Amino acid sequence: MAIVGIDLGTTNSAIGCYVEGKPKLLPNPLGNVLTPSVVGVDDDGTLIVGEAARELQVIAPHRCASIFKRHMGTDWSTELNGLRFDAANLSAAVLRSLLCDATHHLGEVVDRAVISVPAYFNERQRRATIAAGELAGIKVERILNEPTAASIAYGLHDDGEEKVIAVLDLGGGTYDVSIVAIFGGVVEVQASSGECFLGGEDFTSAIVSRLLEREGLIYEHAEIERPLLVSRMRRLCETVKLELSRETETQTRMPSVSGDAQWSDRAHRISRDEFERWTEPLLDRTEPPLRRALGDAKITVDDVDMVVLVGGATRMPSFRDRVTRRFGKSPQCSIDPDQVVALGATIQAGLLDRDEALDDLVVTDVSPFTLGVETSKDFGTEVRSGYFTPIIFRNQPIPASRSKAFATMHANQTTITLKVFQGESRLVEGNVLLGELDVEGIPLGPRGQQIECRFTYDLNGVLEVEATIVETQEKKTLVISRNARPLSESELHEALEAMRELKTDPRDKAQNRLLMKRAERVIEEMPMGARNELESLLDGFEEAMSARDDAVTARFQTAIQELLDQWEMESRRDR
Repeated sequence: MAIVGIDLGTTNSAIGCYVEGKPKLLPNPLGNVLTPSVVGVDDDGTLIVGEAARELQVIAPHRCASIFKRHMGTDWSTELNGLRFDAANLSAAVLRSLLCDATHHLGEVVDRAVISVPAYFNERQRRATIAAGELAGIKVERILNEPTAASIAYGLHDDGEEKVIAVLDLGGGTYDVSIVAIFGGVVEVQASSGECFLGGEDFTSAIVSRLLEREGLIYEHAEIERPLLVSRMRRLCETVKLELSRETETQTRMPSVSGDAQWSDRAHRISRDEFERWTEPLLDRTEPPLRRALGDAKITVDDVDMVVLVGGATRMPSFRDRVTRRFGKSPQCSIDPDQVVALGATIQAGLLDRDEALDDLVVTDVSPFTLGVETSKDFGTEVRSGYFTPIIFRNQPIPASRSKAFATMHANQTTITLKVFQGESRLVEGNVLLGELDVEGIPLGPRGQQIECRFTYDLNGVLEVEATIVETQEKKTLVISRNARPLSESELHEALEAMRELKTDPRDKAQNRLLMKRAERVIEEMPMGARNELESLLDGFEEAMSARDDAVTARFQTAIQELLDQWEMESRRDR
């Protein structure tokens, strides 16, 4: 049974399988290899995922969720049409949709996967991703850093020359930088850095915010007071962002919203220069992760042979221009930036599946965060706790094993509790607690009894903490695994049952549901004549579907599609 590779993205997701000696991305029912990471609940309680959910979000934002990847590993949740979801549940819904596509194309049930995550995801976020996989009914064989996945894709197409590449991954919601060496069939990650709250969605929000400002509105207030206006504006401003990547100027109109007509049909012209001024602070935030990654790899921009761009947001001219100036060379995009991570994850799946075509490819990675323990410091007059002492530093090549000696703070102290943290702050309160290990049986004696603490961290994200009492050589061990479920067995069972009970949209009805949702979005913007024509076609379409007359349904489908395409083309021309 094949292992699949999955790019579980903030904006779009994709799934692939390594077949016939190459990675192949599998299309959804609409024929696209990218599925929008949007989940909605329809009027009838049906859970819908992808393009149809994205259309529904424009007209019913309260019944849809997107950009939830940013909330992985937190206690965030949202209610959609009376049903409550957290980020793992929503991600599981996307994964189930992708797995359905894979099962359809491969002709077998898929239950094992490699899933990519941002390099700067912490352990809680990675565990939440694995939990989402479990809720979708799959075993997550490997969590793979997204820039590493992209490097694997480029490594497979390597021309044989040794080179150092900088992978800049600006996706829908996250930004990552990795420094990678490729040589002789080896893909060696040397350093990674990034930011979990910076991506293309923020650039879209910047346009929305400025246009609302022109109308005397504040974005944060409008999200609460006029959610339909904001949801329609986000859809329009996403198009504006894409057009400004091709044109130096474009125009859009304030959207038509029922009950909020005062904002409709007002034109706004936007130049690329304006957009770049509005988003310059966002571009400035791409610089610190790059500096950290270069510094950790102990190289400068002059040592980088090639710059690879990953993620749809890297198509923005302002980003590419900045990269070109920074490195003194044009970036490479020979593989589609939207697909390269999924392709890399698929190749990694093939490696785990021991595909013969991949025998010569070796991949190494690094620890994205520093791992260490909480310690106390003696300042003479007082002892203060809460300090973070690193054992394995960030960007240490893995697998890795490192040890450090610690000592008791008090006379006759017989127990030490090792609290294991992940992060870069000098104080543990700024880092992520991974687990605790009680070391008991320390012999009575003066302060300073020695404890040796060894961290061993492997490619699968398993951290083994071993504490040895030096005097007695007694050992205590704690294993912290990404594969350890954040839910108990009973909680996981209940969550799985709840997911199974959700009514999901049949795969063969995806095209029809998308068409209906698109029509519902557009119809409010049409003049009465065109609206009446569309309503008449929709009535016939629904009647044909109810009668299960496939031939008549197809004719109405084509007519509605042509009318919508014509209307949207004329709308763009009239702006």
